[in-house]
Amino acid sequence: MDLQKYKQNEKTKYLAENLERLLKEEADILALSKSDGMKELADIDLKNIEFQKGTLLSQMDDILDDENRKQKEEEEFPNEIVIEVRAGVGGEEAALFAEELANMYRKYADSRGWSVSIIDESQSPLGGYKEASFEIRGKDVYKDLRYETGIHRIQRVPKTEKMGRVHTSTASVAILPIRRKIKFEINPADLEIEFSRSGGKGGQNVNKVETAVRLTHKPTGLVVRSTAERSQNANKEKALIILSAKLEEKQREEEDKKYAANRKEQVGIADRSEKIRTYNILQDRTTDHRINKSWHGIESIMKGQINNIIDAFKQI
Repeated sequence: MDLQKYKQNEKTKYLAENLERLLKEEADILALSKSDGMKELADIDLKNIEFQKGTLLSQMDDILDDENRKQKEEEEFPNEIVIEVRAGVGGEEAALFAEELANMYRKYADSRGWSVSIIDESQSPLGGYKEASFEIRGKDVYKDLRYETGIHRIQRVPKTEKMGRVHTSTASVAILPIRRKIKFEINPADLEIEFSRSGGKGGQNVNKVETAVRLTHKPTGLVVRSTAERSQNANKEKALIILSAKLEEKQREEEDKKYAANRKEQVGIADRSEKIRTYNILQDRTTDHRINKSWHGIESIMKGQINNIIDAFKQI
């Protein structure tokens, strides 16, 4: 019996100590049972101890099994993600749309009680995001948002359009799960690290100390930037975590492409180059092209009320 594995776990430590006490008691009774006239009484006590041992072992195994199940589930569906939003086709209108999408996810996260923190944001000269990344933490965050990866398209008449013509703009969304067990060991020699001053709001620390970190993974060309933390080390650590997630996602996408012929009729997690959804303002209609389903009420959707869209994918 491996008592140590039970004693190392805080949830089973107390039960393991009780079991250890029972084992010592059992050994003492076994020694006494060899004395004349003690065997019958000892047998009764030993049966009672055996029952208690079985009960304790069953309780501890149930606790450890439940923890292992939860760990496996969280490994598959972690409660922490990084969401990246980038402006696509459409110039300044695309940047505005990218910011609207980012705000949509932030408001949805707020409604779920999840925490949201900015990792990096690059704003367009006329407003909106060239690109932005956020960290979101909360129960079921990846399980709920994993199908949001891909190209989002908006069709509307921009405020600056004098002829009333409908413009089409796009923005890409990438949902990166942050797992406890890092699957990719990154060779430091493969990294190009640059430090710079953080831009934007942030108090006196901004523009005085080079805390922003930009990592380039030379073998793949992947670039990660983190500016939200107050120190170089903290930003570097966060950037490395995100880079690992990106490398894992890149491998998943490459594997998916190998089996693309088998997945054509399936709704999977898209890569960021796949057009997944259209927001048509004039028709007040949001359509997800993967499941051929539409919803009205774009204004509410852009305010973070995307529960119906999320629920539609849960039913697949």
